[in-house]
Amino acid sequence: MSSFHGTKINPDRFHRSQMKFYLFLIPLAVFMVMPIVYIISHAFKPIDELFAYPPRFFVDKPTAQNFYDLFNNTNATGVPITRYLFNSITITLIVVFLTVLISTMAGYALSKKRFKLKKTIFEINTLALMFVPAAVGIPRYLLVEEIGLLDSFFAHIFPLLAMPVGLFLVKQFIDQIPNEMIEAAQMDGASDYRIFLTIIIPLVKPAIATIAILSFQLVWNNAETSVLYVNDENLKTFAFYMSTLAGESGNTVAGQGMAAAASLIMFIPNLIIFIFLQSKVMNTMAHSGIK
Repeated sequence: MSSFHGTKINPDRFHRSQMKFYLFLIPLAVFMVMPIVYIISHAFKPIDELFAYPPRFFVDKPTAQNFYDLFNNTNATGVPITRYLFNSITITLIVVFLTVLISTMAGYALSKKRFKLKKTIFEINTLALMFVPAAVGIPRYLLVEEIGLLDSFFAHIFPLLAMPVGLFLVKQFIDQIPNEMIEAAQMDGASDYRIFLTIIIPLVKPAIATIAILSFQLVWNNAETSVLYVNDENLKTFAFYMSTLAGESGNTVAGQGMAAAASLIMFIPNLIIFIFLQSKVMNTMAHSGIK
């Protein structure tokens, strides 16, 4: 490492020259972690602290009453919270698995296979990145209605399987795998499925982790499908149930406590999956634009 006046530009150990970075980064890190601390603290606040003025950041007398009320509460139709949680967990697992599978297989085909309209298909996928969900809300509803998925469990799954950003990331990642490696496997008699499972999948694990996180957040936090496509209360998700807690007629005060507890339940899985996979996400973002 080059040096200036005998001091390394980027020393391996702590050096007083690094203090200027800590003075900036530590307050920034504290500021960014504050919402996480607040969500956790808010969930354990008793009713009087939830409505205290001025609002308190930290809880003074933590209680689990909000969670007790939440899990013992049923809505006007008598559907328990466990049903909403079961729906959300099942839908999330199915969508994440299928999204990863579809994105990686399509990315492999667009990157390493030769066929007509290959470039056009990828350009269409790239173009799809420009559309916000609200812009495709009406055509998506018409399509779901036309194929008969309204008010069914599959209405939660099929509209979310297409993830243009996932296909884009995987394709860019697979582009970096040498063609010679694929050709050598083909010369040894390996089929496309064997190449995909034994070569492509192990080498694109960071991209797979990124798709899994993006897909998980999309489906786990999705209440739109339950509102637009589903009328049967037994088929709705926990995200939808959470959005109705504080607004239940005659239960606004208690609903605030349950909503705070539900918000923490919704947030914890997102935090856990990101903590375990964030290093792979950074790796994917570093490689996705490099040829």
